[in-house]
Amino acid sequence: MAVALGYGILAALFRQFSFAQWEINAGLRVTALLLAPYRYWPALIVGESGYYIGLSYVCSSTWGMAWALINVVPGMVYVAPLVYWVRKRWPPITRNATHINMGRLLACALLASVALDIRNLGSFSTMKNLPPGYVVNYYKLALDYFIGGYLGILTVTPLVLLAYQKMVGKSWPELQSKAGNSRLLFESICLGFPVMAFLLWIGFSAAPHTPTRQMAQVAMFLPVVWLAFRHGWQGASIGGSIASCAVMLLMPELRDPMTIQAEAVVAFAISTMLIMGARIASLDKHVERDRIDVHAALALAQRNVYLGEMQLRMTSQALEQIKNSVQAGFAMMLGRLRHLQPAVDDRGYQRHALVAQNQLRSLADSLYPLALRERGLPSALREGTLAQVLREAGLIYSCDFRGPVSKLSHTLRMTIYRVIWEAVADVCVKKDMGEIQVRVRVGERQGRRGALVVIRFRGLPAQLSSIHWDELLPRMVRATSGLGLRAVRDRAALFEGCTRTRSIHSGHQISILLFDPIVPGVAISPAGQWTEC
Repeated sequence: MAVALGYGILAALFRQFSFAQWEINAGLRVTALLLAPYRYWPALIVGESGYYIGLSYVCSSTWGMAWALINVVPGMVYVAPLVYWVRKRWPPITRNATHINMGRLLACALLASVALDIRNLGSFSTMKNLPPGYVVNYYKLALDYFIGGYLGILTVTPLVLLAYQKMVGKSWPELQSKAGNSRLLFESICLGFPVMAFLLWIGFSAAPHTPTRQMAQVAMFLPVVWLAFRHGWQGASIGGSIASCAVMLLMPELRDPMTIQAEAVVAFAISTMLIMGARIASLDKHVERDRIDVHAALALAQRNVYLGEMQLRMTSQALEQIKNSVQAGFAMMLGRLRHLQPAVDDRGYQRHALVAQNQLRSLADSLYPLALRERGLPSALREGTLAQVLREAGLIYSCDFRGPVSKLSHTLRMTIYRVIWEAVADVCVKKDMGEIQVRVRVGERQGRRGALVVIRFRGLPAQLSSIHWDELLPRMVRATSGLGLRAVRDRAALFEGCTRTRSIHSGHQISILLFDPIVPGVAISPAGQWTEC
C-alpha cells in the first residue's frame, strides 16, 4: 500500500509537467520497473491505475465506452512485460548498480516508447465525438508520441540511475563528502547551467516560430556533448536532462513542429552521447586499472629497494663487527708478541693492522654510509666519505640543502645519496672537471614530498693538473654500481622522477627529480630500527 500510494503521488506530480511531446511519465515508469523488485510491480500498477480509472469514468460519456476500456489500462501494463524480458535476457543494471549497460538501456527505452506509442494510438483511434472536420494525422501523432516518450525516458531514467549508483550503499556523511568533491557536479552547475541559461536567454529574446528560437533549441545538445566527453555517460545523463527541459521551456505552443524537430535532434544527441560516454567510461576504467597496475609494480620495486638496503645495512654492520674483531685480534697478538720478545719492533704490524681496519671501514661505508645512519643526509654529503674523498683528491666540492629534508622517507634519502655518488663517479671517469656543486631542494606537491637534486660540474683547467685521479677513481668506483647515468635514470624512474642533463658555462649540470614512495613500506629509521615509512 505504501509503494502504491507513493508511486501514485509521484506519478501525479510528473503528470503535471508531462504531455504528448514530452512524456516524462514514461521515464518514471521505466525507471521504477528497472529498479523496483518484481514483488512491488503489482503495487506500481495499482498506484498508476487510480488516475486512469477516474479519467475513464468521467470521460466515457464524451469519448465513448471503447475509449474508456482501452484508457483504463495504465501504461505500466504495456511496459512491464518488455522491461521484464529485458531484465531477464539483457539486464541494463548489473553488479548492484556498479555497472550500467547503456546499449541495453537505450534498447529498453525504444521498446517502451513503441509500446506506449501503440497504446496511445489505439486509445486515440477509438475516440468518438471528435470536432466536425477534424482529420487525424496518425503519422504525425505516432511521431509525436514516440519522440515525446523516448525523450521523456532519456530525461528521467539515466539521471535517476546515476543518482542510484552514487547513493547505493553510502551513508549520509559519505554522500556529502562525495558531492562536495565531485568534479561532475561542480562542472554541471558552474558550466552546464550557465550555457543553458545563455541559450534560453537567446531563445526567449527571439520571437516565437523564428529560426533564432529553433537554433537555440537545437543548440541545447552542445552541453550534452561537452559533459559526455568530460565525464562519460554520467555527464551525458545530467546534460541530457537539462537540455530536454530547456527545449521544452522554449516551446511556443503544444505540438509545435519546430520543437518536434529540436526534440529529435536532442534525443539523438543524448542517445549518441550516452553510448559514447559509456565507452569513454569503459576506457577510463581500463586506464585506471593500468595505472593501478603500474603503481603496484612501482610499489613492488620500491619494496625490493627497501629489502636491498636492509641487506646492505646488515652486511655493513657485519663488516663493522669484523673490523672490531680484527682490531681486538691484532691487539691481543701484539700483546703476546711483546711478552715473548720485548725488544721486537711492532710498528710494521700496527701499520698492517691499521690498513686492514681502514679497508674494512671503507668497504662497510661503501655498502651503507655510517655518516648517513648516524648524522643524517646533510652531514653525510657535506662531511662524509664523498666529501673527504673528493677534497683529498684535490677537487672543489660543496653541498647545499633547502627544505624539510628530515620529512623525507629514509629510503628516499638513501636514494638521493646513491644517485649523487653515481653521477659524481660517472663524471670523474672522464677526468674533465675540477669543481662539483650539489644542491638538494625538498618540497611538497599534491600531498606528496619530493626532492630535486642538481649537480653542477665545472671544468677548471688550472685545477685539473693537481687532482690525484689515480687515487680518486678506484675509491669512487668501489662505492657505485659502475652503470653511471643509466643507474641514475633507473633510480629516478623507480621513484616516479626524471633525469635531465644540460650544458652550463664551463661545464654541465645534471638535475634529478625524485618522489617519496607511493605506498607505505618497510624502511630503515635513522636510529637503526625497521619501521613503516
